[in-house]
Amino acid sequence: MGKIKVPYKNFIEHFDEQTLESFSQCTFPQILAKQTKRFGSERVAIREKAYGIWEPYSWQDYFNYVKLVALGLLAIGLKRGEHVGIITDNHPEWLFSELGAQAVGAITMNLYTSSVTKELTYGLNRIQAAYVIVQDQEQVDKLLEAQEELPHVRNVIYVDPTGMRTYRDNPWLLSFAELLELGRELERQQPDRFEEELWEGEADDLAIMLMTSGTTGLPKLAMLSYKNIIDMARKWLETAPIGIGDNWISITPPAWIVDQMWGMGVALCGGMTMNFPETPETVAEDLREVGPAIMITSSRFWEDLASKIRVKISDSGFIKRGIYRLCQKIGEARVDRESKKQPVPMWLEFLNEVASWLTYRPLLDRVGCLRLRTAITGGHPISPDVIRFFRANGLNLKQAYGLTEAGGVFQVQPDGEVKPETVGKPLPRTEVKIAEDQEVLIRSPSNFMGYYQDPEETAATLTDGWLHTGDAGYFDDDGHLVIIGRKQEIMRTKVGEAFSPDFIETRLKFSPYIKEAVIFGEGMPYITAMINIDMENVGDWAEDRQIPYTTYTDLSQQPAVEELISKEVKEVNKRLPKHMQIRKFLLLYKLLDADDQELTRTGKVRRTFVYEQYRNLIEAMYKDQEYLEVKGQVRYRDGTVGTIETRVKILSIE
Repeated sequence: MGKIKVPYKNFIEHFDEQTLESFSQCTFPQILAKQTKRFGSERVAIREKAYGIWEPYSWQDYFNYVKLVALGLLAIGLKRGEHVGIITDNHPEWLFSELGAQAVGAITMNLYTSSVTKELTYGLNRIQAAYVIVQDQEQVDKLLEAQEELPHVRNVIYVDPTGMRTYRDNPWLLSFAELLELGRELERQQPDRFEEELWEGEADDLAIMLMTSGTTGLPKLAMLSYKNIIDMARKWLETAPIGIGDNWISITPPAWIVDQMWGMGVALCGGMTMNFPETPETVAEDLREVGPAIMITSSRFWEDLASKIRVKISDSGFIKRGIYRLCQKIGEARVDRESKKQPVPMWLEFLNEVASWLTYRPLLDRVGCLRLRTAITGGHPISPDVIRFFRANGLNLKQAYGLTEAGGVFQVQPDGEVKPETVGKPLPRTEVKIAEDQEVLIRSPSNFMGYYQDPEETAATLTDGWLHTGDAGYFDDDGHLVIIGRKQEIMRTKVGEAFSPDFIETRLKFSPYIKEAVIFGEGMPYITAMINIDMENVGDWAEDRQIPYTTYTDLSQQPAVEELISKEVKEVNKRLPKHMQIRKFLLLYKLLDADDQELTRTGKVRRTFVYEQYRNLIEAMYKDQEYLEVKGQVRYRDGTVGTIETRVKILSIE
C-alpha cells in the first residue's frame, strides 16, 4: 500500500544553462513560483510517508502551502527583515515554513530538534526571533520552559497538534493549521498581497543563518544569501548525474547545511522531488521504495551501515559467508586497480559482474541503495576503509568536502577518479589553494556573507575573497585535495612527531564494534585512545556468546569485550605508522552525548571539552595505573541526570 512506482530512468533530463543562470537572479520563493508555472500539478515536488502511505504534493500544492504560510505570518504581524526560528524534523512543513517566511522578506534560522532548552534559547536570542515554528509538543515544552527569557518571540507555531489539547488557551501558541487559515483569510481580503511581497526580494538578500558546528567553542551564525546557495545548486546540477524528476530523500537535519543546500537549492532549481521518510527507523525501507538518484549524508551514517552489514555477514551461515567474502575480494581487487588508475583485466570485470548479481545487487537492494547513481559522504572525515568497503560492494560512494561557510559541499571526487583517501577536486567556479601553514583556502561565489554581528571573526575568516577553512591539507600528484584535519587539532608527540587525531579515529570507527573514538597524545610520549563501544553490535556479539550484561557500563567492562576491542585496536595499529600507533586505551563508561556538550549536534567531538571533562582518565593512561575509580554523571533519555560510580580499566597494547 505504501509503495510507490518510481521508474528507473536511463536518461537524465536537465535544465539548460540559460534557465539555471536566470535562477541566480532570484530568491528561493521566486524560483518556486517559476517552477510552479513550468510544472503545475503535473509533476511531484514533494512526497511524505505517513502511516505506510506516500502522500504526494505537486509543485502547485507546494506553492499554495508556501503562499498560505507567508500570508499567515503577515496576518499575525511579521515584518520584512525580521527573523523566524524553525525547529522542525524532516517534513514538508519545514519547506513550507522556510520558503513562506522568506517570501515576505524574513530571514530564517533552523535549529536542531535534538537541542536542549538552553541551546534553543541561545540561538533564538542571538537572532531576536520574532516568531518560531516548531515540530511538536516536545519543542513547545522546551520554549515554554524558557518563555520569560524569550521576550522578543511573539508567537510559537506548532505543526503537530498531538498532545496539544490542554495548551489551547495559551495565547503565545498557535497551530500550523490556524496559521494556514489566517493566510486564507488574508488572501481573500488582499488577493494581490502575496505577489507584491514575493517579487520584492532580491538574490543578494540574506536568506538563511545557520549555526556552525562549534567544535572549538560557542557556535557562530553563518549568513548565507540566496545567491550563495543558488550558485552551489548550479554547481551540482552542472556536474552530478541528476536531473528533473529525480528523487532526493531528506534524512539529515534541516539545520545542517546539506539539506539546506539541497532543499533550498538543488532540488528547487533542478526540479527534483524531495522525499521525507516516515521515521528514522524506516529509512532503509523508504529508500528502497523511493529509489533516490543521489544521496549525501554524514560519515556516521555510512560507518553505522558498514558495521551493520559486516555484523550480519559474520552472523550468516558458513556457505553464505564464504561466498560473500570471495565476492568482496573480487570487488576490492577491482576498486584497488581503479584507484591506482591501473587497467582492470577482462577476467576481473567478468568476475565482478558475476559477483554483482550474486551478492552486491541483493545487498544494496536490502539497504535501499541499489538505484543510487552516486552516494556522497561528508560532514566529518571518514576512513578510506569505509569508502573501499562500499565501492567493493558496487556502491558509487565518494568522499566530499564542504563547509557551512562555503555554502555547502564544493569538493567531490569525479567519477573515474575516486581515491578513497582524498576529497577529490573542486566543483565549477571554485578555487582552492593551500596557504604556507597548510591551511585550505576557498574562493567561490558560494562563500558566505560573514558571521552575524561578528565583524572581527568575519574579517579573520574572509580575507580578500578567500575563505579560511581552518583545515589543514595538501594536493596529491593527481590534483586531489587531501584533508589532514583541523589545523588547530594537528598534534605533536613529546619528540615532535606530528599526527592527526581524525586520521586515527576514522580508522578505529571502521570497526563494527567501535562507535566513537577520541585520540590523545599532544606533548606526550605515546598516543592513547578513549573508546565508546557500539552498544547494538557488541551487545549482539555478547549475547551470541552467552555473556550476561545489564547496561552499557556493564557491557563495556566485560573482560571478553575488552579483549574484543583490543584485537580491533591491534588491527588498526598494523595499518598506522609506528609513531601514530595506539599504546593504551580505555573503554568509556558512557556514550559521548551532544546533550552533555561532548559532541556537536552533527556528531563531531568537542575535543577540548572532552579533554577537560575526562582529564583524570586521560592522565591515568600516561601513568602506571591499571584501574581508576571514577564517579561521573549519566544523562538518561527522559532528561534526568544520575550519578554512576565505576572502575575503568586502562588497557595496554603490546
